[in-house]
Amino acid sequence: MKITRWGAVAAQAAMAAAVAAALPALAAPNYPVTPTQRDTARQVAQAGVPLSELAPDAPESHVVKRGDTLWDISSLFLKSPWRWPELWGMNLEQIRNPHLIFPGQVLVLVKRDGRATLQVGQSLSADPPTERLSPRVRAELLENGAIAAIPLHLIGPFLNEAVVFETNELELAPRIVATQEGRVLLSRGETAYVLGDLGGAREFRVFRQPQPVRDPETREVLGYEARYVGTADYVRPGEERLGADGKPRIVPASFVVSSIRMEAGVGDRLSPVPQRELTAYAPHAPAAPIEGRIASIYGEALSAGQNQIVALNKGRRDGLERGHVLALWRAGRADFDTTSGKKTPIQLPDERHGLLFVFSVFERVSYALIVNVKDPVTPGDRFTGP
Repeated sequence: MKITRWGAVAAQAAMAAAVAAALPALAAPNYPVTPTQRDTARQVAQAGVPLSELAPDAPESHVVKRGDTLWDISSLFLKSPWRWPELWGMNLEQIRNPHLIFPGQVLVLVKRDGRATLQVGQSLSADPPTERLSPRVRAELLENGAIAAIPLHLIGPFLNEAVVFETNELELAPRIVATQEGRVLLSRGETAYVLGDLGGAREFRVFRQPQPVRDPETREVLGYEARYVGTADYVRPGEERLGADGKPRIVPASFVVSSIRMEAGVGDRLSPVPQRELTAYAPHAPAAPIEGRIASIYGEALSAGQNQIVALNKGRRDGLERGHVLALWRAGRADFDTTSGKKTPIQLPDERHGLLFVFSVFERVSYALIVNVKDPVTPGDRFTGP
């Protein structure tokens, strides 16, 4: 991606200030913003973006609707939607928190001296929504009524389901050892009997035997992806008692299967349900150059298309973070030049053909949503910064 006048430092400073503004409302971790970053952000706010960065058919205004996302709106105005902080996130006077945009607000594009900014016009509704929303992932709105960065229904199910363990720790996790009435498989509402250390937790995810995630190039094991089965809730503890023969017997803990993606069975492992993190997932480019490969397609498919999930062979230690936007590349094919009368082998260049949105990051592996793509994505395909 070619960065214009203010460069990558300005974009990152803009994002840092935007994240800092959103933290109190979103109850996210505290990320400090340095004085230098704030100064740079103010400069960006005064300048806006060059008109050359606007989409060819950018509208003069847009009324935010239910179902809109930050990505959708940014796509209306910008050629590169992930650069939205430079356009409207840094309008410090009016859009103080670019993560909290509400249905009914009017966004007005202002062009002046060869640059553009986005300002809030008169809202079509008196106030942002005040109704109390239940604490679950919604397709359109965050809990406080603000629109999300991308459609949350596309990634919501994967926030707890798509999990990479750094080691094969599920081997030592609590496990289902028996089922209600000796059934082979368990459905929702049925009882599972579990042995193992529960660690005081009461709500658990159920996983099938984890499979190694390997680097497509080196074949090194990057982590262990466990196939998600469902969830189970603790009912009563296990105990140790004497049998009829006077010998000690272990009585497993009882669980009820509360939700399923597939039927549970003996041997499946339990892992505590982590606290759900609902954030705005603001899209932005990585601060430093990065390149990697698609490690696998989630769900064991051979290829993937738009709105599907892929695992990447880069993670937290490589500088990836939630919200990063990455470019997908199609490998150029081998061909021959026959124009000179000879059959000379040539290699066609790689072609960029899609975008990824990183939403979940582990130490050496990340999960990303395919936002758009021209051709099927397969393991081994290359990605870079946008």
